[in-house]
Amino acid sequence: MSGVSNKPVLTPCDVTDTRTEVFHIGFRGNPMIKLRTYVFIDSLQPQLAEYLGTTSAGFLPLPGDASLWIETAPGMAIHRLTDAALKSTGVRLGQQVVERSFGTLEVHHEDQGEVRQAGEAVLRVIEQTEANRQKCRIAWNETIRGIEPDHAVVINRQGRKGSMILPGMSMFILETDPAGYIVYAANEAEKAANITLVDVRAFGAFGRLTFVGKEADVDEAAKAAMNAVNGLTGVEATK
Repeated sequence: MSGVSNKPVLTPCDVTDTRTEVFHIGFRGNPMIKLRTYVFIDSLQPQLAEYLGTTSAGFLPLPGDASLWIETAPGMAIHRLTDAALKSTGVRLGQQVVERSFGTLEVHHEDQGEVRQAGEAVLRVIEQTEANRQKCRIAWNETIRGIEPDHAVVINRQGRKGSMILPGMSMFILETDPAGYIVYAANEAEKAANITLVDVRAFGAFGRLTFVGKEADVDEAAKAAMNAVNGLTGVEATK
């Protein structure tokens, strides 16, 4: 019949499917996948390894294991990256947290080479490099000296997973953006001085670290923690 077009008509369902297909085709190298955190830890320190064991939903790390922390935006992208890391190497999955905005994974192995290879596999999937990761920003840092008993009691009851604070100790608190880098700060702090880990929160918008000890030890560990994250290269976050 003349005047009738043979051009197919898209239904609402077709439009939705088309958009979904575009997303999947664009996943590799897609600028929508933001590498918020990418940090390799050569050797998990004893306290940090045991702390992670109390919060881990996966396979528990051991002291001395190498570890890799990766954080992405949006959160759902982390599933694909976890799959790539596990299929390419023998690493074990310790953590996977999926939020709407951010997703986080942690893998570990006694062999540093296995962990580094897992990281390379993840970067290949998103066609990025370590240089594309977001640069760490210290959002807050402070040392409280000679903590009061009431203050210590309240902190000890606020859902901490590490050791308790005792009155008279000095306390250092650190907040980072993105959150995942806080684990690296905690590990370097423990390497540097005789401190006690109280809390290490590596998920959400900001990471939070709390540790205590003698004043001189806390000062030394605080310096090491901040130097560690300030020394990480990366891309400045856009406003």
